[in-house]
Amino acid sequence: MKKQILGLAITATLGLSTPLLAAGTAQSIHVYKSPTCTCCTAWIDHLEDNGFDVEATDTQNMNRVKIDAGLTRNLASCHTAFVGDYVIEGHVPADDIHKLLADAPQAAGLSVPGMPVGSPGMEMGDRKDQYQVLMFNEQGQTKVFSEHN
Repeated sequence: MKKQILGLAITATLGLSTPLLAAGTAQSIHVYKSPTCTCCTAWIDHLEDNGFDVEATDTQNMNRVKIDAGLTRNLASCHTAFVGDYVIEGHVPADDIHKLLADAPQAAGLSVPGMPVGSPGMEMGDRKDQYQVLMFNEQGQTKVFSEHN
């Protein structure tokens, strides 16, 4: 948390475009995924391409990870990640995660329920389905954080 605050302070002072650049280091994110899921691997590539330092853990028991993270069924997707104090569920774009970390709202995390085509890691040619990134609290209440495609 202190690194995030320091990064934001440096950003404000120097006028750099992101806390990531100001801090000089990538934000760490820990992703739990099925060992056979290729879309999860593609999402990890998307995160790394957008400045995240990713630690990936393969597990056969994703349901346990989701339950432990406090996720409800309506928020579920294929992979679950943890960054700072937040849970990131599914194919959330890296820019939205950066915004979440910069704004630091009182929330449990972000989710892209399901697996919408055209979301990061779910690219399929030119097809891009519309989808929402939901911000959720510990009671499972949601509100739209962003909309894409």
